This record gives sequence, structure tokens and C-alpha cells, in this order.
Amino acid sequence: MKKNGGMREQISGSVGKITYHKEETGFTVLELDAGHELITVVGNFPDIHVGEQMKAFGQYLLHPSFGMQFRAEDYEHTLPVSSAAILRYLSSGALKGVGPATARRLVGAFGEKTLEILEKSPERLCEIKGLSQAKAREITEEFARQSGVREVMLRLAEYGIQPDEAMTVYKALGQDAPEMLYENPFVLCTGQMDFSFERVDAIASALEKPTDAPGRLKAGILHILRHNLSNGHTCLPKNKLVMTAVSLLEISKEEAESRVSLLVSDEEIIAKGEGDTALLFLPELYKAESYCAARLRIMLDVPPTGFHIEEGEIRSIEEETGVRYARQQLEAVSAAMEQGILILTGGPGTGKTTTLNAIIKTMQRRDFDIALAAPTGRAAKRMSELTGMEAKTLHRLLEAEWSGERMTVFGRCERNPLSCDIIIVDELSMVDALLFEALLRAMPLGCRLIMVGDSDQLPSVGAGNVLADLIDSGILPVVKLKEIFRQAMSSLIVTNAHRIVAGEQPELSAKDGDFFMLERFGPSAAAETVTELCLERLPGAYGFSPLTDIQILCPSKKRETGTANLNSRMQSLLNPPDTKKRQVSRLGYILREGDKVMQMKNNYDVYWEKADGTSGSGVFNGDVGILAKIDPRQGTLSVRFDDRTALYGEEESEELELAYAMTVHKSQGSEFECVIIPALDIPEQLCYRNLLYTGVTRAKRLLVMVGSRQTVFHMVNNNRRSRRYTALRLLMEA
Repeated sequence: MKKNGGMREQISGSVGKITYHKEETGFTVLELDAGHELITVVGNFPDIHVGEQMKAFGQYLLHPSFGMQFRAEDYEHTLPVSSAAILRYLSSGALKGVGPATARRLVGAFGEKTLEILEKSPERLCEIKGLSQAKAREITEEFARQSGVREVMLRLAEYGIQPDEAMTVYKALGQDAPEMLYENPFVLCTGQMDFSFERVDAIASALEKPTDAPGRLKAGILHILRHNLSNGHTCLPKNKLVMTAVSLLEISKEEAESRVSLLVSDEEIIAKGEGDTALLFLPELYKAESYCAARLRIMLDVPPTGFHIEEGEIRSIEEETGVRYARQQLEAVSAAMEQGILILTGGPGTGKTTTLNAIIKTMQRRDFDIALAAPTGRAAKRMSELTGMEAKTLHRLLEAEWSGERMTVFGRCERNPLSCDIIIVDELSMVDALLFEALLRAMPLGCRLIMVGDSDQLPSVGAGNVLADLIDSGILPVVKLKEIFRQAMSSLIVTNAHRIVAGEQPELSAKDGDFFMLERFGPSAAAETVTELCLERLPGAYGFSPLTDIQILCPSKKRETGTANLNSRMQSLLNPPDTKKRQVSRLGYILREGDKVMQMKNNYDVYWEKADGTSGSGVFNGDVGILAKIDPRQGTLSVRFDDRTALYGEEESEELELAYAMTVHKSQGSEFECVIIPALDIPEQLCYRNLLYTGVTRAKRLLVMVGSRQTVFHMVNNNRRSRRYTALRLLMEA
């Protein structure tokens, strides 16, 4: 067959070998016997089996490591017809309960009519000596079930539903899925199917369904609430939800209000309050915030036994650590011991880490079992380095797993709580409402909780505004460290960070120290300077490694000073193409051995090993490492993350991106020896104060800003934070 690459083509043949198959997604690599050649086919085939006849539609692509492949966009498959193909099909385990021995007996008895017998005359299986009636019934029922699945998937394809999606739909709706979708296509928006409203709306339009159909109006309103989770909102005011529904669904305000009220009465939306300003929630978000508020109030009402700290003990700890604690730091230590809950907050240079270590010392003297945790792997690693104790990610602490139904489940919960006396969580500003709920549910009764964070930093990526809401409630004990210590006062990183958060302009004229501004008057010049700093000037002047010490932090992904362009420039200069280095192509970029890469989502299945032989699984959103090896024979990639090496399958590796440059949002919870921030040509919606503040506070030893003073001044002056609609503070006060 002509391999013209780029044009949609069709191939057909018999499935000869399945090299790789992932049950959860259907991603498969197989060999198709096309008669005159074996073709490697890659695609999502949730129910394909050896021996089946297959027709695939897509295009040939030359994979840089794995050679020529046929990437299937969609496919058709039919049962095998020859005796040999049927034997291969049944021997492969295609039918539950049929192994190679049973397959040989079936084909030996019925030959090419084996599958016809299974479908139309299953009673004849009892003719085979030694095959019990129960076993025969089990085989024929499984064959009937698979035939039903096959028919449903073919019918769902008429709606433009891909095979991997069709399997999810079938699992949710069963044999009647096509009829249910014809009656109400918007059922696809529910549960684990979770199709986008826009896509289902297009399907409904093609079926000529009325635009005021109840199913459409319900799905559209719920879609608005779900969509706004990605904007950080756990809820929306009723008037905002109604007016958005009017615009999206093109209905009257009265109709929108009526539909919202119906969803509230059916408890598919939860309302808190009355009238137009009532807050409306998806049930799981209301459950999360209300549980958090109730659990925290219980912790306040029934605190663990308090311990008074004598002055002599403080002096003893000061002698042990060589630190003289300030008044506010001592207040924090006392509050942690005397009460069951504490928020410790403050900006850089105010001694949060010193205070935290003092709290840990007092707890250790009483033999308390202490658990340390942070939202990300890098934040947990930093916490470990600063305290000298093991710190875990919250997901690891709570023993998170992927349920296989696109849901995170936590092994630690009310039925299986953590076994510790005190939990200390750092970088709480990054923790969203659902993760905070999971933490509180896993806490044993009587356990102390100390939350550390900086509410002036960017809020969590997920829905919620946990740290700010808890502080603003005025109910929980809060110690805010304000004094900048003398040793920190000499750092322009620290003093400029405090100026920025106070709305004062930073000092940008310094010629020495740890904070520099290099003015450039065009995006191209700024991008050129950033790469020059990384590759030549900073390594030469300070000995920094471009891979491990220097991090470019961009407000945006786009434009010349965004992550996409700067990653491409850095890769081409720092790790250019080399015949000795393998590489793999991704949509819009290439990953090459030696590249600095970042994991873009939580994945609990990726296997890793440490040098000492210990192993486990799970890599997390924001983890940064070096792409160590690409193995084309195995179809795997190895990434070295600090003290462990993770092994990725080809599909899983699509969760990796280049990380020479990352967004400020992705840098939360991390610290870097040297940070470079391009401050020019930034989209207006990203020109605001606490984004700049968060970027500046990621630098430990050196910060270099490249761009326009006017851009920096504009960001400092813009304190218009995006409003987050949340209810944790309100529920705490109730």
C-alpha cells in the first residue's frame, strides 16, 4: 500500500498480534496482517482481539523512534471467518472462560461454523465431550454479551462517538444506549461519560432535537457550573448562573429561573441562601465545603489536650537550634501546642520555616507522631530539605489511586484514618476544596492540624480558595509573621516581594545583589536575552546549571516571551538534534533524550524505581525531571525525577512537556536557585500583582527580570484579583 503520509487512508487485514493494550483507555498497538505485509497500527481500540478482521481509517506516520506506523482515527472490525483465524481469536482470551485448550476443542468440533454455533445454536456445545452445561452456558452468555457490545458500538458511531468513548457509554447505559441517546442526547453529559455540552449540543442539532428540550436546558445549566470549576469557583450566585444560561441556551430569563429552581428541588443543584444572591453548587462541591467547615468547627469545639510551653523549654530549643525567636514566632509555637489547629502565614524572609522547625521540636519532645505534607512533589521535597524530616505529597499521604473510572479515590479516609498526632501542611494556598476535604476526612480524632502558606500567592488551580477563606473567616487561630529578619533585609528578592504585595514599586535599578532588571524594548530582544542568560551569562558568572539551577518563569504560554517559544529556543540551543540522541514527536513539540521535562497531570500508574532498589508508582502534576532514555524496542521513556527514575509507556509519555520554561502557575510550591522572568508582551488578563509576587518568591539566590519597567509597574498597580465564588468562609461563619 502506498504510504503517502498526511492523507486519510484505509487498510484492512487480520489482527495478528496485540503488542500493547491499556484497558482503561483502549489505547492499543497491534500488528495487522494485510496479506502481503505486517502493519503496525496505533489507536484507541477498546475491544479488539487477535484473529478479528479489521478495517482502519487514518494515515501513515513516521515515528522518529518506532518507525512507520498507521495512526487509526476510527475503525471497523468483524469476527474471523476461517478456522485458523477463529482458533487464534478464541485462543487469545477474547471470550472469558475460553483458553487455548477449549478453543481447540470448539474449532475441532465445528470448524468455520464455530462462531455461528455460538450465536445461533449454543445448545450444540454440549455435543463436545467433557464440556459441562454450566461451562457451555458461561461461554455462550459471554459471546452474546460481546455481540451486543459490538452492535451498540457500531450504532453509536452514527453519532460520531469514537470506539473508546463508545465503550464508556456502553458501560454507563448498557444495551439500550443508542435508543436512550436518540431520546435525550444530553445524557452523555452526565456521570463518567462527561461529554462536553458543546459537542452534545451539536449531536442534538443534527438529530433536529428542539432547542428548548428539558434535557438540553438541564445539561446546559449544569455545564455552566462544571465549566466554572476550572475558573476556581465552587459555586455561582443565582443571578450570574441564570444570566449565563440565558445567553448560552438562548432562552428567556423566566425559563432559566424556572429550570434552575427545578434542579434545586431535585437536589441536582444545592442552594445556599435566598433570592438572586443565593449561592448554587454542584452537590459534590457543596458537600466538600460544608464538610470542611463542619469538621473545622468540631476541631475548635473539641480540641486535643493543650500543652503550655514554659520559658525554659523555649530557651533550651533556642540553644539547640542557635536561633533567638521573635515574639510572633513564640506566639505561633504556643498556639500550636495549646490549640488543635493553627494557620501560620507570612511572606518571604519572615521566618515561617524557622517557626515551623521550632513547632516540630516541641512536638518531638513529647513523642508526637508528626506527618508532613505539601500539594506537589517539589513542595514536599523542599519541605523535607528545610525540616530534615520526610514530607509526602498530599496525594501520597492520603494513598490516592485512580479508580479506573476517571476518579481519584483515597485509601486514607474516615474508615481508614491516618495514624499520626499532628499533620503539618505547607503551601496551603495551592490546596483546592476537594483535596482539603479528603485531608480532613483522613484525619483521626484528636489530631492537630497546622497549615502553612502565603495567601498573597496565586490560589489553587482547582476550585476553591481554601487558605484565604479560612483566614478571612476570623474563626481559626492565625499567626501572621510580619517582621522581616535582618539577614533577609539584605535580599532585594525579599524586600521587593514585600513591596510588590504592598502595592509599592520594586527597586529595579540595583547593579549588584540578587535582583536585577534588564530592560529590553521588544519581545524578540527579550526572548534572545533570556536564552543568552540561561546558556552563557549566568552559568559563566555564577556557575549555575541551565538544567538544574535556572528556571524561566513566564506569566503566559503564548507569544514570544511565553513558555512555548522559549522552550523551543532553549531546546534548540541547549539540547539540539543529535544522531546519538533518540527523540519522539508530540503535537507541536519534540521530546529528546537529555531534555528537561515536566509531568502535566497526576498519574498514579507510572512505575518508578530508586537507586537503592525501592520502587513504587505515581508521578504528579508539576514534577520536573530529565528525559534519560527512549527505548524504541520497548516503546518506553525513562525520566529521572530527583531520586527516582520513572518508566513511561508511549501513551503515558504524552503527559510530559518541555520544562526549560514553565508558567508561574505551574511553579507554585517550588523554589529555584535562579529565576528569570520575562516581563514584556504579557496578555492583559495575566498582568496582575499576585502573579508577579508568586513568580518573584520562587527565587532563592538570584532573580533576573527581562523586559519593560512599565510592564512591571502595571502588574504591581493591578490588584484586581479574579473573583472566586466560594462558600467555605460563609459556612465557617454559619
